[in-house]
Amino acid sequence: QLQLVESGGGLVQPGGSLRLSCAASGATLDYYAIGWFRQVPGKEREGVSCISSSGGSTNYADSVRGRFTISRDNAKNTVYLQMNSLKPDDTAVYYCAGYKVNALLRSMCGTTWPYDYWGQGTQVTVSS
Repeated sequence: QLQLVESGGGLVQPGGSLRLSCAASGATLDYYAIGWFRQVPGKEREGVSCISSSGGSTNYADSVRGRFTISRDNAKNTVYLQMNSLKPDDTAVYYCAGYKVNALLRSMCGTTWPYDYWGQGTQVTVSS
């Protein structure tokens, strides 16, 4: 079965950048839409971004649009989240998740979809 592992988190100053990676094993990502989510203790999990299995469609939360970029490299079986102009409010544990799609869904994605494969998360802390 598909397994996902996040990496790339850490401590960064406001205005800095980080690139998170979501590495897959057990199955190819060619058939999966991938979403990035984040969670702060005491708050609900928030959908950050997603990318379709084809790579042709992406979505972003209003809070990160223009600063974050999601991409995928199916040859490396990896999805990335490039985070620029980071703010303290971006501090959270970031998770990637996969949803297996049929042919009709290959060109779209949504963060409200019932993702059923989840990584363990990576901590991002934005502070001076």
